[in-house]
Formats: sequence, C-alpha cells, structure tokens
Amino acid sequence: WERGFTKVINIQGTDHHGTIARVRAGLQAANVGIPAGYPDYVLHTMVRVVKGGEEVKISKRAGSYVTLRDLIEWTSKDAVRFFLLSRKPDTEYTFDVDLAVQKNNDNPVYYVQYAHARICSVLTSWGGDVSTLKDADLSALDSAPAQALMLLLAKYPAMLADAARDLAPHDVTFYLRELAASYHSYYDAERILVDDAAVKTARLALVAATAQVLHNGLAVLGVSAPQKM
Repeated sequence: WERGFTKVINIQGTDHHGTIARVRAGLQAANVGIPAGYPDYVLHTMVRVVKGGEEVKISKRAGSYVTLRDLIEWTSKDAVRFFLLSRKPDTEYTFDVDLAVQKNNDNPVYYVQYAHARICSVLTSWGGDVSTLKDADLSALDSAPAQALMLLLAKYPAMLADAARDLAPHDVTFYLRELAASYHSYYDAERILVDDAAVKTARLALVAATAQVLHNGLAVLGVSAPQKM
C-alpha cells in the first residue's frame, strides 16, 4: 500500500477463506489509511486432473500431486493457461490432459488459435497490405453471418473492461470461443477472395479485424496466436 499499490489481489485456495477477514482486520488495525476491504481476494477450488481417461490421484498427505510444470510438459503452456482460465474460480474443474493435446474443434484453445491461423492464411493468399483495409467501405457486409461477426467484434472493449473490473478472465476465454465460432460460421458461409473488388475489400477488412481481436484477446491471456497450424 505504501508503495502505491492501491489494487492488490490475493489468489488462494478455497480452504484459505478464513484468512480473508483476519488479514483485512490486521491491516485496519495498522491504522495507516488502508481502506476497508483491502486487499481483494480470488478463491479457487481444487483442480482435478484426468490423464489417459483416469483421474490422477492427488494426496497432499502422501506427497502425491501434479505440479504446474507437469501439466505444461504433458500439454503446452498455451493449453494450461487457456484451460485454467476457462472456468470461474469457485467452480469445480477437471483438466483433461488428453483433450488439451488434441488438434480438433473439441479442444478450445486449438479452436481459437485455428481461427486466427485460418484468417492469416486468407490474408497471405490475398497478399495485400492489411493497413489499406482500415478505410474500406463495409456496406457490402449485409449478410446475417457478417452482421453477427461485426456485432461480436463490437462487444470486445466492453467485455474486456467488465472482465478486468470483475476479476473474471474466464469471460475473455468465453468471448474468444464465441468469436472463433462466429468466424468459422462466416468463413463457411461466404467466400472472401471474390472477384468483386468492393465486396472482397469489405470482407477482407472484416476478417482482418477479427484476427486482430483474436490476437489481442489471446495476448491478454498470455496465449500465442499462431499464423500457421
């Protein structure tokens, strides 16, 4: 507090819930101007780990446990970050190691990253300068899939602000999965590199914006946005 950190968040397991009141009371007793309710807390439930279709037995008493390093070695840094951020902290969660290494649409981090890579492939095939798309006439984007994708893109700033305010990074993962689904639907509905120059430019602008938001959202989570997969 004295170093200027007016926003502090303690992240602990739910079995430490009793420390919240004691820590806050202690800080109030210090009588140094710290406001009531400081610091904030996020309490997490235990995470179950399933590998090879069976739960990995964890026993603190027996010294048998799974470390974060184990999860990263079994899967990847991207998968661990995305999976552990894909739930509310106070809900039970099962980390499925087998799912985390799959390269299909059932794997949420792969699904989102693939949407970004798919757009990069389209932009590479086009071969133009993405910066020229910022002034594109978007009036040609009048189909239902295009409209749905644009509306979802417009929600990103407010979603991110709400997630930060509510200490809810899982909202970002939910949004990115919804955005990836919307893009895949749009891609399946309309060709992007069409002959009509105005329509092609509008559609390229839409998918380039989608790639940017996917990249930004993944960056917030510390997850990579590959251009090829």
